[in-house]
Amino acid sequence: MNHLILLAAGSSRRFGGNKLLAPLNGKPLFAWGLAALNEVCRARKDCTLTVVSRYTEIRDAAQAVDAQAVDSPESEKGQSHSIRAGLHALGKVEEGDFFLFLPADQPWITPQTISRLLDAAGPDTWTATAAFGERVGTPTLFSARLLPDLLALEGDRGGRKLMGRPGQPCLVVQADSARELDDVDFPEQLQ
Repeated sequence: MNHLILLAAGSSRRFGGNKLLAPLNGKPLFAWGLAALNEVCRARKDCTLTVVSRYTEIRDAAQAVDAQAVDSPESEKGQSHSIRAGLHALGKVEEGDFFLFLPADQPWITPQTISRLLDAAGPDTWTATAAFGERVGTPTLFSARLLPDLLALEGDRGGRKLMGRPGQPCLVVQADSARELDDVDFPEQLQ
């Protein structure tokens, strides 16, 4: 099973307000990533969708598409808290499962890139990441064998430090454009 997790609980410090609710082409910023993940889940039978957020509007939108909505009030302490909240909400996972994490401030990611990441994973896969050329980004994919390492993350660090460790190569899956890897940090990026 592939567990897709949208991380939508950040503090938006550089943006100057809650960027996840800021409009982009008629929809809130977070809604673009949610739609891409939901499209993948609807097209496949091997996925679950979980949205981690401390914002009621985002959790409500997750429930509207039948995704699991997880409150994460400690997410203001850093990304590791959002990751843990999402993983704990999954309940029992199998060793052959995978976790895919997408930050909700990455609106140009496509369902095609997400699906390629999932399709690339096999029994020998530990981690995988989206890239464009030499530039790596997110989403990222982790084997459930790394669950203890993911739960042990601290502060505002994601799982990137777990990728490509000795004996655990990281697959690199190419996105269709560099734009897919862009995240939004400043209001002018929404223009």
